[in-house]
Amino acid sequence: MPILNRYLLKEVTINVLLVMLALMAMFSFFDLIQELDTLGKGSYGIAKILVFVLLSSPGHVYDVMPVAVLVGCMYSLSHFSRYSELVIFRVSGLSIFNIAILLLKIGLLFTLITFLIGELITPLSEKMAQRMRIKATDSVIAQEFRSGLWVKDGSSFINVEEVLPDTTLLNIHIYEFDQKARLLSARNAKTAEFEEDYWKLKDVSETHFSADSNQVTQLAEAKWYSLIRPELLNVLLVMPEKMSAWNLYSYIHHLSINKQKTTRYEVALWAKIIYPLACLVMVILALPFGFIQQRMAGASTKIFVGIMLGIMYQILNRVFAHLGLLNDWAPLFSAIMPTILFLAAGLTMLHYVERR
Repeated sequence: MPILNRYLLKEVTINVLLVMLALMAMFSFFDLIQELDTLGKGSYGIAKILVFVLLSSPGHVYDVMPVAVLVGCMYSLSHFSRYSELVIFRVSGLSIFNIAILLLKIGLLFTLITFLIGELITPLSEKMAQRMRIKATDSVIAQEFRSGLWVKDGSSFINVEEVLPDTTLLNIHIYEFDQKARLLSARNAKTAEFEEDYWKLKDVSETHFSADSNQVTQLAEAKWYSLIRPELLNVLLVMPEKMSAWNLYSYIHHLSINKQKTTRYEVALWAKIIYPLACLVMVILALPFGFIQQRMAGASTKIFVGIMLGIMYQILNRVFAHLGLLNDWAPLFSAIMPTILFLAAGLTMLHYVERR
């Protein structure tokens, strides 16, 4: 029995990794083609494009892992079925339940790998890739408005015209209001750099407004204490779906304090928690296909079906995320429903196969 277990685990794991490498290579090739449009802009040469594609690879690993698990398991089970190895497994004492437990161990392994890549590697590599690209192309981080980035911080509104890749702020305007929405002061600075627990402003001009008169003060440097931190600015570099759960939680907390809408980031946070579990669901979904008779579906057909199911899962994730934002659904519901639907489909098919 241990020999059968090792053989099954080895074959499935190898096939999952091969499918993952194939999908990674395809997405990296698409990245390369897309980045060639900016070749020669600034110092963005072919070497930096290749580095950018390489740094983007962990993000693709995170995206395709559940699909790779599904297709790899389906291919392995189809191969076992074609050469009657599944029959031998069952004659040797392995039930469908035993085989499912073994495959779920593989799914759990890839679940942990997906979680670690999504939490530790992808946010860092994406940030490095975007910073390198922005710096090489002599650009600034994309802003939400023509006037720059606007952020609410307590009773203040902050306008930052440019954010450099190292999170240095350029041309900052800080407007402070009282409880009755009356302007108390306006502070303008050429640059701001974060040091320990405050921002160091340079070339500062402060204007204090009162009922009688306005007072203008010029300062070479000034300290600005704010809830805004450089890590919160990662949202400008990395899409919410590729941020770490901790950074998402911090940003959601910041938005909540300032009474701003957090739905998109809450959906992304729940998705970060639930998405790795899709590897386990894909194992359950793949298992019934191994017991479909060979004459009913060949290996190529099953692989095609697996790819289509994987694409459908990714589409459903995005559809539910957008529908959740439009209809103001609970973030957990928007994030978990595609996984629940696929789990229900897998369990239903597995029950059907077992009864046969």
